[in-house]
Amino acid sequence: MTSPSNDSLARLAAVIESRRGGDPDRSYVARLFSKGLDAILKKVGEEATEVVMAAKDGDRPRIVGEVADLWFHTLVALAAFELEPADVLAELERREGLSGLEEFAARKARQREGDGT
Repeated sequence: MTSPSNDSLARLAAVIESRRGGDPDRSYVARLFSKGLDAILKKVGEEATEVVMAAKDGDRPRIVGEVADLWFHTLVALAAFELEPADVLAELERREGLSGLEEFAARKARQREGDGT
């Protein structure tokens, strides 16, 4: 099985950015941005729920489609905060080699330091 490169995410992010200020009547991305951050985040939540439902059903093709929708809307959310897929990939690379439990403990420690507790 061939896998798409990380460039696919970067290309999609560039398309999202190029449509950000477009005509909301002609572009779904422009429409999302015109509705504001709450609408974008609501869509991310809806798509995440659809991923869970597809996974509960064990419907592999639907899982793939729903995850694609979730990733797309997550990229829109990243763009809303002027972030790129490369930012997320860098964080994943930073975590590479750490156990999930180590990463969780480190995150909790950073949170405590930030809270001053």
